[in-house]
Amino acid sequence: MSPGPAPVTAEHNPLRHPDDKRLPRIAGPCSMVMFGVTGDLARKKLMPAIYDLANRGLLPPGFSLVGFARRDWADQDFSKVVHDSVREHARTPFREEVWRSLAEGFRFVPGAFDDPDAFQLLARTVRKLDDERGTGGNHAFYLSIPPDWFAPVCEQLKASGLSDPQPGTWRRVVIEKPFGHNLESAQELNEIVESVFPADSIFRIDHYLGKETVQNILALRFSNQLFEPIWNANYVDHVQITMAEDIGIGGRAGYYDDVGAARDVIQNHLLQLLALTAMEEPVSFTARGVRTEKEKVLASLRLPEDLATATSRAQYVAGWQGGEPVVGYLDEDGVAQASRTETYAALKLEVDTRRWAGVPFYLRTGKRLGKRVTEIAVVFKRAPHLPFSSTSTEELGKNAVVIRVQPDEGVTMRFGSKVPGTQMEVRDVTMDFGYGASFTESSPEAYERLILDVLLGDPPLFPRHEEVELSWQILDPVIDYWSRTRTPPQTYPAGTWGPPEADEMMRRDGREWRLP
Repeated sequence: MSPGPAPVTAEHNPLRHPDDKRLPRIAGPCSMVMFGVTGDLARKKLMPAIYDLANRGLLPPGFSLVGFARRDWADQDFSKVVHDSVREHARTPFREEVWRSLAEGFRFVPGAFDDPDAFQLLARTVRKLDDERGTGGNHAFYLSIPPDWFAPVCEQLKASGLSDPQPGTWRRVVIEKPFGHNLESAQELNEIVESVFPADSIFRIDHYLGKETVQNILALRFSNQLFEPIWNANYVDHVQITMAEDIGIGGRAGYYDDVGAARDVIQNHLLQLLALTAMEEPVSFTARGVRTEKEKVLASLRLPEDLATATSRAQYVAGWQGGEPVVGYLDEDGVAQASRTETYAALKLEVDTRRWAGVPFYLRTGKRLGKRVTEIAVVFKRAPHLPFSSTSTEELGKNAVVIRVQPDEGVTMRFGSKVPGTQMEVRDVTMDFGYGASFTESSPEAYERLILDVLLGDPPLFPRHEEVELSWQILDPVIDYWSRTRTPPQTYPAGTWGPPEADEMMRRDGREWRLP
């Protein structure tokens, strides 16, 4: 008889927050070299996350941060940039003693991403940190830069020897999405990066996977006998995964108009959420165990044959958001009038496994929608027999378990309950669990968790190149179909929930989108 899954213990369970253990996981001697320190991501997320980790006592005393950019800065100029970012965006209180200790390890190297001399200077800088700060030869390189620069930077890291660790030390690289713009480019990128760093030293950041609620999907499913027995096609009618934003593209037209909603969100965030929702129980919660089961799901995904009725794309037009008038996508600064880039995308997928045969998974994402929300809704089949009169249950819907990823992290269950009174009247009610109300500990920001995992070498939340390529294999046919069709994207007014075409896609199946 099979021994079954290995028990999940605090020692090897990567899904528990370090502060929950008796002894928190603290990174060993190391530094991080950050490329792209002048960008919004570094300023608003990465630098504050590093300070918050230090404030929580999760970084080693000699931790050092090296900035690399085409700026004529000295070390103190870089320190001022980090200080301002921390003051404005850090989640934990500013403590002078923590800041002084952290700032002692700040260094700055000026140069271009393709400048060999600058990388030689960078190599000398990190060697000095090993001597002066005790970083031990352990260095992570964070590429917070446009994807076109991934390959040149990796090649310079290799040429300068920065990617080659000495025995007993490590070198790691962190890459932000997008991981290519289609399958072919993703394969080319993977080949370049893996020619410089071994696969287990490459960390592809999808910040959604660092969110506490995303990690709780596996805890919800596999630590509760309540859910797992009904988490299958015998009981589930369909699954909806939604990532809606109430903002427009802001000043990102140069990036967004080349990418669109499907590449920006579905290829990574939503397909990862689908994989976590549909995967089988892993043998263990190690990186390999979790990845193996996610890859099985992604390999089993199937698009319907008729993409005209199983997909939807649209652009937002002028409307109202938060009581204020807003312009349409084609009127945003930097967007061409002839642009056919979608700001809304939806599609239907099937998971060809015994567990999920016949259960459709509906994915949707969009800008300028009704509200900001990310959720996974597992909608169950109706009860096979209702011993009530039709009038008693006229408004009764389907049971559902809704996992809210953001902004109000938690889980909601919808079920039928009797209305108080002398009549037998049943109505839908909800039972709600919220992280903020149930736990006194605050959840770490996603980048805090992910950066710490990089420094610890703990990779279960980071997709490997197999997952990236399997995701592109699903999305490429959809993008190709949209590019071949001559009809422009449908439109939807800003502040609404998308185009009529997406609603019709659901109605054909006898279903409707949830209103979050």
